[in-house]
Amino acid sequence: MARNYAQKYANYHSRPEQIKRRSSRNKARRLAIKAGKAKVGDGKDIHHKDGNPLNNKNGNLRSMNKSKNRSFARTKTARKKRV
Repeated sequence: MARNYAQKYANYHSRPEQIKRRSSRNKARRLAIKAGKAKVGDGKDIHHKDGNPLNNKNGNLRSMNKSKNRSFARTKTARKKRV
């Protein structure tokens, strides 16, 4: 059976809370580029040190390899586990 991507988008990606989180992550990237912590097209993720994608303070952002940033163990609330 084929996946219905339009339905998946409507059910998840178009929710107001997901739109807010996505725009906040994009804003974090723009802020990191402006602060000199990242470059356009560098292929890296912007890591939020506290695990909160809505916290875009300059001290909370850093550039990190995608594989390392996405390998953190997650809790039930999708936060990164504190080690």
